[in-house]
Amino acid sequence: MNQIRVTKEFRFEAAHALKGYDGPCRNVHGHSYELSVTVIGSPVTDPESAKLGMVMDFGDLKKMIKKHVVDPFDHALLLNSAAPQKELEKIGEPFTNIVMLPYQPTSENFLLDFASRIRELLPDGITLRSLRLRETANSYAEWFAEDN
Repeated sequence: MNQIRVTKEFRFEAAHALKGYDGPCRNVHGHSYELSVTVIGSPVTDPESAKLGMVMDFGDLKKMIKKHVVDPFDHALLLNSAAPQKELEKIGEPFTNIVMLPYQPTSENFLLDFASRIRELLPDGITLRSLRLRETANSYAEWFAEDN
């Protein structure tokens, strides 16, 4: 069985604030996120297939991730829905694209959310291998299938 990993990279901008955090990230601030999605599978061997030699068409992977992961988060304010409603109303006044999340909006939690979304979308024979979410030039979090 010839298994090959393929990776597609994405970029999106988003702001967040960490409810109850004891540092400056409790304030609304933004990041230029870089997401790497790696899947694994066997290249198509059917000589009649338009996808001959591919594990997964990069274009198909791009459409899937963009629609279900990147677009919902891009240029949004990402907040924990457990924050007090009064605080959320004050924060939300100047913003029009607010995404309320059922978790603390950290890179680690984003990866758990993204992994769940992506796993459900992949075609048969293709497995999510890893995710990397870069929050800054020198800080990132990673998710690996074998760890979960």
